[in-house]
Amino acid sequence: MIPLLTVAQDRPLRILCLGAHCDDIEIGCGATLRKLIARTHGAELAWHVFSSNPARAQEAERSATRFLEGAVASQVEIREFRNGYFPFNGAEIKDCFEALKSGPEPDIVFTHYGKDAHQDHRTISELTWNTFRNHQILEYEIAKYDGDLGAPNFFVPAGKADTDFKISTILQCFATQASKQWFDDRTFYALMRLRGIECNADSGYAEAFYARKTVFSGT
Repeated sequence: MIPLLTVAQDRPLRILCLGAHCDDIEIGCGATLRKLIARTHGAELAWHVFSSNPARAQEAERSATRFLEGAVASQVEIREFRNGYFPFNGAEIKDCFEALKSGPEPDIVFTHYGKDAHQDHRTISELTWNTFRNHQILEYEIAKYDGDLGAPNFFVPAGKADTDFKISTILQCFATQASKQWFDDRTFYALMRLRGIECNADSGYAEAFYARKTVFSGT
């Protein structure tokens, strides 16, 4: 296995995180973000959530604060588009993406898996590719009833400490989701353990992504 992700080493890494719902970013790439924030020159993160309500927004802000600890700079924006209706609110959400172009140029964009069965997730993924056409985009995965997990091709091994931090923070911060039958530590550890097996991670845990297009820019 050869690591191909090449980023600037003399400045903070610029990361754009996009999630349809309040816990999506944490579930999909939380451990990877912690790893990137800890790199030598740190990281600058823009964290955008598109669907929320007052209670969920409070949870999301509390969670983002924990995950972003140590970042050189961070921006968190939580919007209130109606859950489950993203394809029908496409023009308004597209306007938000167009506004993102005026921000700092990201080195990495984290977004939803393009073949995710949830319509809101797919909309965010499609608009990500429409908007950021010359960027490194990594699509994260979220386990669900629909059984839409695929065969990812980009793996980030996660240390046990980052794995435990991710899962404990998600469970502590998102109390409104506790009644859902899939929302527990068994789900989150199981998927990360499976991906850890697939990339032979030393800790046994990893997060996995779908990289449709990767360009090696090293000399």
